[in-house]
Amino acid sequence: MKHALVFGGSGQIGRPLLGRLLRDGWRVTAVSRQPQHERLGLTWLRGDFDAMPTLPEQVDVLLSCGPLDAFARWYGGSRLECPRVVAFGSTSIEVKRGSADPHERDLAQRLREGEEGVMAAAAARDAAATLLRPTLVYGAGRDATLTRIAHLASQWGRFPLPRRACGLRQPVHVDDLASAAFSAIGSAASHGQAYALPGGETLAYRDMVLRVLETLEPVPTLVELPSPLFNLALAMARLTGRGTGLGEAAVLRMRTHLVFDPAPAQRDLRYAPRGFAPTARMFEARTDEDDAAD
Repeated sequence: MKHALVFGGSGQIGRPLLGRLLRDGWRVTAVSRQPQHERLGLTWLRGDFDAMPTLPEQVDVLLSCGPLDAFARWYGGSRLECPRVVAFGSTSIEVKRGSADPHERDLAQRLREGEEGVMAAAAARDAAATLLRPTLVYGAGRDATLTRIAHLASQWGRFPLPRRACGLRQPVHVDDLASAAFSAIGSAASHGQAYALPGGETLAYRDMVLRVLETLEPVPTLVELPSPLFNLALAMARLTGRGTGLGEAAVLRMRTHLVFDPAPAQRDLRYAPRGFAPTARMFEARTDEDDAAD
């Protein structure tokens, strides 16, 4: 029986990936900081990259669905024998490289160093590595952008945006990302490659937010404000402890096109992401029972 070791298996991408592995007959060992419910074929180990539990000495594939930089540091020093590695990073490696926000620039740098570290460690072990870069992730109620928009809009009954928030986006569902990772395991063409994984539809930021709002009951009002007024509203929200989590750099990007080419992933991973048709359930946190039913 094929054996997979999964980091980030309790996360928003990891859970649907575990389901695919189990349905395909894999034996899966997954690592989590918190206790998890075991299933037939799935063993959970308690720990993280700073306090790693005792792992199998050898597996057929190593999958990382969590922070790339932490995985890269661990993988570079590990003794695990594994011929195949598939790890998630982010398109933020490109998007945030020249950001005005130093924290965003640091994230881009850590992603780049993580990718380089994974590839170098894999090459030194004669292993085949593939890196996956999602765009705007949604679908499990655990993302920091669309789910946060849904929750804030529900609380306020409205959601503010600056006018001309027309930068293009390609939101991608977690199940499509899990499918891409699963396909990558058996794709020889993906060895040594990195792939952008955008969603199946490109739409303006404003229209994306409208579709999120339309899933809610009652439907919140989209309020478009002139930039000075929007910035003032954002500052007031932060002062009153009701901040949106948006920084100035993120607001500026609302008017910037962030579009990525899916063709390489379509060619090598049979990647076929869905269009953006959100439902209210996609912005609710999923449970073990939900995943078992899928």
